Amino acid sequence: MISLLLLALFAAASSRAQQPPPNPDPRVDPTAELHTFRLWDKPAPGALGDKEEDIPTLTVYPATQHDKPGPAIIVAPGGSYHHLAANHEGRQIANWFNAMGITALVLQYRLGPRYHHPIELGDAQRAMRLVRSRAHELNIDPGTIGFMGFSAGGHLASTLATHFDAGNPSDSDVVNRENCRPDFVILAYPVISMTADYSHKGSAENLLGNPPDPTLAKALSNEINVTSSTPPTFLFSTSADTLVPAENTVAFYLALRKAGVPAEMHIFEKGAHGVGLALNDVALSEWGTLLRNWLRVRGVLAATN
Repeated sequence: MISLLLLALFAAASSRAQQPPPNPDPRVDPTAELHTFRLWDKPAPGALGDKEEDIPTLTVYPATQHDKPGPAIIVAPGGSYHHLAANHEGRQIANWFNAMGITALVLQYRLGPRYHHPIELGDAQRAMRLVRSRAHELNIDPGTIGFMGFSAGGHLASTLATHFDAGNPSDSDVVNRENCRPDFVILAYPVISMTADYSHKGSAENLLGNPPDPTLAKALSNEINVTSSTPPTFLFSTSADTLVPAENTVAFYLALRKAGVPAEMHIFEKGAHGVGLALNDVALSEWGTLLRNWLRVRGVLAATN
């Protein structure tokens, strides 16, 4: 069922991708059609009902210029594991990636306090496997699929980057045979630690329960879970962020550096939490240019993109 639906949706997306973007500002395309599909045909594992909040999904934003299989990015908006900032950390970001020739997929993952770990991680892992398994229909390169997260979505992204597997080749579900390791990771003002003084308590409680189990909180403090297999990572935050302090970003970067993982970090002086593209801030909005340059260095983008 999902294959037939995806084929129809992606055929339409491929046709539309040949048209020039209607908005002169390619970072935000308010006319773009939405194509959303479930991560599982049947009720998701651990589902507590069949309402919208029980159904994890991906919404596809095809690249505006895509004449051959290209890179893709799954985007996890933030929201303290309680809600999703799906506009400025979802749709706008997706349109911005589209203008670079990158297909974006915005993840609606299940949230606390209704759902706790490992549900959220399971949704992220499934999203990676599903996109990789549908690479042909999506017209993307299965070896160039990244994962980006903002704030609590950054914690989810860093959890995926440190808790992945190669898939089960004998699984009856072909999607579960796929590797769920991202090829690169982008962390925007991320929550990283679940135990440090600078951790975001609300995210920890929504993800792990109130109070969080100390053993589980330590296991999901991702600054101590980095290995040499963690994907290359781009990180940014601001010194002025008092909600999710930059120490989270710095701790993960230092762990990446110690493990020998390629990484680039930028800490801006000013800027509140949750800025998204920061279009109204001349200095902070440069994070997008810096990211684009990093993607070129990594070979995700061609030098001319």
